[in-house]
Amino acid sequence: MRFEILRLDDIDGTPVDSTVVDAASVNRIVQQAAAIGQRIWIRPAEPSAL
Repeated sequence: MRFEILRLDDIDGTPVDSTVVDAASVNRIVQQAAAIGQRIWIRPAEPSAL
């Protein structure tokens, strides 16, 4: 399964950029975001993003 990870603006929470990753990469990205206090939003990727 693939997921879209959106990096969110610190001020208003709007998406700044996004990337599509495989399930194995999600934990690493979450850990990195937590370490620096980055806000992210994770959702299943659209089939067209594959």
